This record gives sequence, structure tokens and C-alpha cells, in this order.
Amino acid sequence: MSVETLKENAMESILDSVKAMLGITPEQTHFDQDIIMHINSVFVILQQMGVGPKEGFTITDSSATWDEYINGNVNLQMVKSYMGLRVKLLFDPPTSSGYMDCIKQQIAEFEWRMYASANPDNTF
Repeated sequence: MSVETLKENAMESILDSVKAMLGITPEQTHFDQDIIMHINSVFVILQQMGVGPKEGFTITDSSATWDEYINGNVNLQMVKSYMGLRVKLLFDPPTSSGYMDCIKQQIAEFEWRMYASANPDNTF
């Protein structure tokens, strides 16, 4: 992936990209407040892991972009996938226990990798 592509992806709306992962178009705004609430909850989890801005981060609408959160840190690209999976479990959990377990395992791996990346001085 080129640097230009990474920059273009970083400028995308946090809300709209999470909605896309949920299968919701940007024009469908009925669930925006619920999704925003879940996104902000995940940002608290990330901040507690030492990922992202030390002062935390929240969104209120679709104007907040990934670039504002990631701030050029290419090691935070997995936050987008993590956010989508976490919000999926909160907003629209799968009915299949196998699928649920798969998502939970991926979330756990992302959490470990992001924590290790954000806290390199810790020994594991």
C-alpha cells in the first residue's frame, strides 16, 4: 500500500468507515447516535491501553477523521479494524457462536498487538 493510499484512507470519516463495516451507508443516519456512543466507548478502551492521544478522543458526528486520531502513526492502522469489530459486537452482535468467538479472538489479538506497540518498554 502506498503512502498516498494510507493518507487518503486516514482522511476518511471515523463514523462513516465504521458504518461501512456494519453494512450501513453514510446516508442512513437513523442509528448514528447509537454507533457514535459505541465508537466513543471503544476510544476509552484504546486510551486505557495507551493507544492514541493521551487525553483521549471522542467523536460527535461524521466530521471526525481517522487522520485526527492516528495523527500520522502508521502503527495505528489496525485501530480501524479493531474499532469495526468492537462496535459490531456492541451494536449488532452475530447470532452464530462460532462467528462470535472468531471476532473475540481477533479483538484479543489486536488488543495485545496495539498494547505492545503503544507500551514498548513493558516486558511480556
